[in-house]
Amino acid sequence: MQKRTLALLAVYCVSAHAAPIADPLGEKTGGDATVYATGRNAFSFPAANLTDAERTRFFIGNSFFKRNWVQAPASTQLRDGLGPHFIARSCGGCHVQDGRGAPPVNNEQPVGLLLRLSVPGAGAGAHGGEHDGNIAKTVPEPTYGDQFNNAAVQNVKPEGKVDIVHAELRGSFADGTGYALQQPRYSFRDLGYGPMAQDVLVSPRIAPQLIGVGLIEAIPEAEILRNASQQAAASGPIKGAANRVWDAPAGKTMLGRFGWKANMATIAHQTAAAFQGDIGITSSLFPAEACTAAQPDCLSSPRGAQGKAPEIDDKTYGDVVFYQATLAPPARRAPNDAQVLRGRKLFAQAQCAICHRPSYVTAAGPNPQFSSPALNGQRIWPYTDLLLHDMGAALADGRPDGLANGRQWKTPPLWGVGLIHDVNGHNRLLHDGRARGVLEAVLWHGGEAEASRDRVLKMNPAERDALVKFVESL
Repeated sequence: MQKRTLALLAVYCVSAHAAPIADPLGEKTGGDATVYATGRNAFSFPAANLTDAERTRFFIGNSFFKRNWVQAPASTQLRDGLGPHFIARSCGGCHVQDGRGAPPVNNEQPVGLLLRLSVPGAGAGAHGGEHDGNIAKTVPEPTYGDQFNNAAVQNVKPEGKVDIVHAELRGSFADGTGYALQQPRYSFRDLGYGPMAQDVLVSPRIAPQLIGVGLIEAIPEAEILRNASQQAAASGPIKGAANRVWDAPAGKTMLGRFGWKANMATIAHQTAAAFQGDIGITSSLFPAEACTAAQPDCLSSPRGAQGKAPEIDDKTYGDVVFYQATLAPPARRAPNDAQVLRGRKLFAQAQCAICHRPSYVTAAGPNPQFSSPALNGQRIWPYTDLLLHDMGAALADGRPDGLANGRQWKTPPLWGVGLIHDVNGHNRLLHDGRARGVLEAVLWHGGEAEASRDRVLKMNPAERDALVKFVESL
């Protein structure tokens, strides 16, 4: 490995033969914004260093994030406008307790799992606007738009239902220990508006936990691009790339850093797009409902017609963005435990820290009106390079998204992974929740990460346990 790649690991890496030493990360994953929290509410606290006025705004935003929206007209005008089509009645319906969604079980319909739709071609998605000419464009599926919504208000047909079946893939570690992975397959039935295009591209996306997103937004763009340049200059297969996407609040193309393909540049754009696409709530940024010409009952519904006043006002929308931006990452648990320290060393040896870059120092984010200066200048430890990587054929969705191709996914942050079960009652990981825990997530890695996965396959049970315990301590 070249010196430039080693620089990514900085103080994080230790010699393969060195005795475990105290972790330089310590406990404060989010600098002064870190909170010491575990249990069901671990992802729902404001940054520890907010002012009293900011905390008040945080809790106002929280109320609109978690409360259900209702169908218009209603007596509660501040919360009406649901639909016509939707997948959840609130932001918190997908991000339960500000945490992570999971695939449905027992043939239930998904809430925290949405399915992006498009067809090949050149055009602008419903959430995009006019993109830069150098960026690959996707065209919404002509009948069902750019995502599949399985719920609807009264007198409007739902778009249909989703079926998920799993194929079992078996393998074994070098020591002979067997494992089984679940490969999901998605299909649609009871389609309300006729068949989909034969060349439809489908991409499942699970709702991720929201802790620390404001800190991630404040990572300098130059640092993310430096990750890409260092990986390009180093030997080996890991060659991350940045995505570039249209940002409606800024009115320009920006570096993508949110979403499973880094297909959103800012929390502000992500929030307005989710209100429109997931709940059917229009805003000044996205004033039109996501109805297509093939859905006449959607277009003719009280809120489906174009030209209506936005259903969420700018102040309320801004408070919801602020709420998400100031959600605190929880402190690590037992960072200096001997098994955790051993796992940290194994994590580095497997070269996991190249893509899951441990640390950054934040600057000012792109939308200070929706964030807090308390997030600036913090040493944070999210464990991500925020770049796109080819993760192999097994994880590929075949669907482009901005500059991302059908085999690429963004490196997700690892902070808080060990608390997902406490918050959400499950440990489903990866972009569609197929992995049942950290070790399965590693075993799905292919493409650029194949060599790292193979190193893990050679680990003995004690080493595998230590690796998992380290990741779950973050």
